[in-house]
Amino acid sequence: MLNYKQLYYFWNVAKAGSITRAAEQLHLTPQTISGQLAELERSLGADLFRRTGRRLELTPAGEMANEHAREIFQIGNELEQTLKRGSTEQSFRVGVADAVPKSIAYQLLAPAIALADPVRLICYEDKLERLFAELAIHKLDLVIADQPLPSELGVKAFNHSLGYCDIAIYAVPELAARYRKGFPQSLNGAPFLLLGDKVAMRAGLQRWFQEQDIRPRIVGQFDDSALMKAFGRAGAGVFPAPAIMEEEIQKQQGAELIGHIKSVVVNYYAISVERRLSHPAVLAVSAAARESVFAKRAL
Repeated sequence: MLNYKQLYYFWNVAKAGSITRAAEQLHLTPQTISGQLAELERSLGADLFRRTGRRLELTPAGEMANEHAREIFQIGNELEQTLKRGSTEQSFRVGVADAVPKSIAYQLLAPAIALADPVRLICYEDKLERLFAELAIHKLDLVIADQPLPSELGVKAFNHSLGYCDIAIYAVPELAARYRKGFPQSLNGAPFLLLGDKVAMRAGLQRWFQEQDIRPRIVGQFDDSALMKAFGRAGAGVFPAPAIMEEEIQKQQGAELIGHIKSVVVNYYAISVERRLSHPAVLAVSAAARESVFAKRAL
């Protein structure tokens, strides 16, 4: 059985970078920690550190052990703090794909923190591949994404459709006035801000360009939709966004609608390890999508 005291010493050495420094922080002798580390390595059957100069560096096995140790002691700390507050508040850990507009993520997640039985929302934003990996080892309760979980990843999780909408093209008033007339053919040669190749919307846009024989002049490509909108707000080019964000884009980005592309649809998914949704916070997210966020989708 794993000795958690030894694991705790290992975790502190990994953070401190040396046995001596960790010993000072823990008020123990370096010999005590060295002996406990040796016992841990013997029980695990793997070397956890290699020495580089005066510092200790984690081996691949040590990296894995450190990640698990961090999670174990973080959960323990959360439990301690929760009990000290006399609260039964639970954590709701959500990964949001960086391709999902932040305002849409907020509208979906806000009801989860307004439940009668409170939850603490812990939200992470990252690339889909990393979020799926975190979901696979149950470090996340939910992933919100603009594409379903690929079956070839071998992750045991389920896709739950949240909703969909068409996309629209926006620009600052000067550019919008120029390209609105004759839309969509007016986009031929127009300065265009394109989303990165990991964003699901991009593939649909490119197919649509080919079908319409439209060749915009790509002046920028962005994985982060917020950064793309910032360039759009500065007048660098016209840009796409979900049609349900039209009012927000006009108010916050100072941009105007050029036109809708109704044949290009962006889908959003809640991906969880549950086949049938039962977690109250996840149910709140699903209800928000159905009753509010996508209820008036522009299709």
